[in-house]
Amino acid sequence: MTTPVALYLQDAHAITEGIDLVRYAEQQGFDAVWQADSRLVRDAVVPMAAFAATTDRIKVGSGVIDIWTRNPARLASTFSTLDDLAPGRIICGLGAWWDPLASKVGIHRERPLTVMREVVTVVRALLANETVTFDGHFAHLDGVELDYVHQERRPKDVPIYIGATGMQMMELTGEIADGAVLNYLVSPAYNTDAIAALERGAAKAGRTLDQIDRPQLVVCSVDRDRAAALDGARLLVTQYLGQQPHIMKASGVPQELLDEIGKVLTWPATHDQVVAASKLVPDEIVQMITASGEPDEVRAKVGEYVANGCTCPILYPLGDDVRLMIDTFAGGI
Repeated sequence: MTTPVALYLQDAHAITEGIDLVRYAEQQGFDAVWQADSRLVRDAVVPMAAFAATTDRIKVGSGVIDIWTRNPARLASTFSTLDDLAPGRIICGLGAWWDPLASKVGIHRERPLTVMREVVTVVRALLANETVTFDGHFAHLDGVELDYVHQERRPKDVPIYIGATGMQMMELTGEIADGAVLNYLVSPAYNTDAIAALERGAAKAGRTLDQIDRPQLVVCSVDRDRAAALDGARLLVTQYLGQQPHIMKASGVPQELLDEIGKVLTWPATHDQVVAASKLVPDEIVQMITASGEPDEVRAKVGEYVANGCTCPILYPLGDDVRLMIDTFAGGI
């Protein structure tokens, strides 16, 4: 059976170029496109709207939007609006964000599991056309509904996925979400614990693992020149291992190497600092936590994530030839 694949975009391409890539991915049989909103680089909603308006079939997901900086009622109205643009094709991907970025902009990530549960509960109820009164730790609503005036009042078919990395958030995801967006820059072996946590959460809600979609971000550097492909992924690997503690913890990379990288990188890091730290990262680490190399090698590595429980690889293209990566996975895997 063929496994579907999806495209992941951050800010490496102009939005107009991103539109062209998404349209090409749709032509090549890709199932979805996910747009990042994880750093202070590019808002996810604007390109999501652009992709939804210029395609016919491909699903469009937020990969992921944080739960702290947008009121949950506004989150619901945003995704309701996106569904108006592309009915049945929008996915609401939510995440708990990460420090130090959150704290640097005044967000104190207190009780992230509680806050995630509250936001998912409220957003789902509002999208289901319910009137919501809720008084929680973070979410407070008093008789709120999506107050349509001119359009048809109807439930919106927008599944809610959680971008989870740690096992507690993974277990919560299995309990309350429609899907888990498994993180990138981890080895396929990471999925063993992640899947077990999802199953534990699903059991709490009387569900099975099969009822939880499990797309996974995979850094994908494809080049006919294998060395160039590895070098293309090395800078990204270095930056994330040095700056995002939740990915550092989950990556499976030896602590000694993480410590060495941490001595070189600060936050935010300069390009020169990232380049200097990247010299510490050997090829085997790049290969362990990314799919990098020539096309056949990359397809085989992505297949390892699928074999370990991923239901749809979300491919994060590195390098100049994004169409080569799309062509490599045309029609699925």
